Amino acid sequence: MFLRNPSAFLVAMPAILVAITFHEFAHGKMASILGDPTPARTGRLSLNPLKHLDVYGTLMLLIVGFGWAKPVQVNPMYFKNRRKGMILTSLAGPAMNLTLAYFSALIWTFSGANGWLGEFFFYLIWFNVVLGVFNLIPIPPLDGSKVLFGLLPTKWVVKLAPLQQYGNIALILLLLSGMLGRIMTPAIMAIMRGLDFMVGLIA
Repeated sequence: MFLRNPSAFLVAMPAILVAITFHEFAHGKMASILGDPTPARTGRLSLNPLKHLDVYGTLMLLIVGFGWAKPVQVNPMYFKNRRKGMILTSLAGPAMNLTLAYFSALIWTFSGANGWLGEFFFYLIWFNVVLGVFNLIPIPPLDGSKVLFGLLPTKWVVKLAPLQQYGNIALILLLLSGMLGRIMTPAIMAIMRGLDFMVGLIA
């Protein structure tokens, strides 16, 4: 995506780091709020991007426009309600991304930033929306799969659990076939239009 445009890379990379870092921090913070000390013990309650970067996931973001970070380890045994705890912890990351996208759009609009700063805000909005949408896809190991498993009856979880090991293969096949982009694009565009509408109500 940025291989032919080094200047765009220099502006986009900070936006990518912000989106990834806050996404993973939100997972860890929610788990911590719900009583799990694991994120703190493993050093993931941090806004230091180096604590959260996954090399391949970051490369995917740069090359094809979506990717992932190093998952935050959580132990649902600490949650009073394990299903609810996992759902809330899983949703925290995408929710953080969409929140950041909204406030970034507000700041960009009211500041009137242009040039490289305006480009930075565009990428900040874009990558937060993309990361949020991508992670809500209900395929393991993405956040959406954890939400789905938390909502399904136990008997279905038991039946589907063995399929989790094939999640990465499914994602690769969707990517190579072009289906992943076709699945994500309508949701991304709808959210971008929604952000524009909400900001327009205030501006």
